[in-house]
Amino acid sequence: MITYVTYKRVSTKEQGRSGLGLDAQERDIKLFLENFSEEPWEVVGSFQDVQSGTEDDRPELLKAIDQAKKLKAVLLVAKLDRLSRRVSFIATLMEDKRLQFRVASMPHADKFQLHIYAALAEQEREFISTRTKAALQEAKARGMKLGGMRDKTNRRNKASKALADARAKKLEGIVLPLQQKGATLREIATALNEANVATSRQRTWHPNSVRRLLQRLAA
Repeated sequence: MITYVTYKRVSTKEQGRSGLGLDAQERDIKLFLENFSEEPWEVVGSFQDVQSGTEDDRPELLKAIDQAKKLKAVLLVAKLDRLSRRVSFIATLMEDKRLQFRVASMPHADKFQLHIYAALAEQEREFISTRTKAALQEAKARGMKLGGMRDKTNRRNKASKALADARAKKLEGIVLPLQQKGATLREIATALNEANVATSRQRTWHPNSVRRLLQRLAA
């Protein structure tokens, strides 16, 4: 049997972005396991961080790596940049003979291909950053006021947060009693779905979305 330790990561600004959220990563991992993994397989650990991919000291990632090594399991991520946005860090993982890892969205890629992909992606991000700075400098030279744009974005973000907080408060009376009774995240998600309560994006509930709801209530 092949065993896996899964790892998911989002930064704060990426949580709601399509293709990068925890639910999307969970979907890609599931697709890999059901369609590309050797059989039989078992997931023996699951970890996740809410932290930037440029930071290499993410506590849950370090736990995932440690467990994968101890159990001789494969570390499985949805996308390569969920491990890190730094090619040097990915290269270090590749050189560790005690660690195996797979990328769900690139099911047939070997270590050499993943290294090349990481290097190209890092170069692309560097170019995009340089291009953005140049565009801002040109806009400023033309007399465009950039601060106003940031103010509008900040107001929009505050309004979105207030709406999310209010919605979470409405569900407090449902999820907290279930949590206090010892219900799992999956059981709470099932209860919300059976009650026809949709998420803020009008989707079904999953353990990860319940976890985020509880974290918001706790905050």
